[in-house]
Amino acid sequence: MIHKIGLGGGCHWCTEAVFQSLKGVEKVEQGYVSSVEEDAFSEAVIVHFNPDSIPLKVLIEVHLYTHKSTSNHSMRTKYRSGVYVFSKFQALTVEAIIDKFQYNFEKPLVTKVYTFKRFKASRSALLDYYNKNPKKPFCKTYINPKLKLLLDQFSEFVRVQRDAQIKVLE
Repeated sequence: MIHKIGLGGGCHWCTEAVFQSLKGVEKVEQGYVSSVEEDAFSEAVIVHFNPDSIPLKVLIEVHLYTHKSTSNHSMRTKYRSGVYVFSKFQALTVEAIIDKFQYNFEKPLVTKVYTFKRFKASRSALLDYYNKNPKKPFCKTYINPKLKLLLDQFSEFVRVQRDAQIKVLE
């Protein structure tokens, strides 16, 4: 059975590329999400995943390490550090996971759990951005380091084709 979770924290191009790279992720929808708590839209992705192949705990851990999850910077309205959940059970589970990972970070995590409300997809020219533009300066500067982190810390979950692509770009 496929589950879904919303993740936001940085540019949705970066977030999309990170989660497209993981085994067990069936689909990544890139766009803008609002929540019951914060109705304004913020860049995010909806990740459709198979929990038998990649546990929710791993997705949350990857998310926390691949954006500035401890920084309450001035762009937090556009790049809300959040996990968007689709049920109360999922909310409780995600809150417990984030609480456990706090011990791995020196500063407090600013990542919050939000109840999903609405999604607006990005325009088609922006979808699958990294796969279409891996050599563009933005991708080299911002996305490649996140993909390198995946290889270094989460290699057992990285898709084989992404593994090869990252090694070529290094």
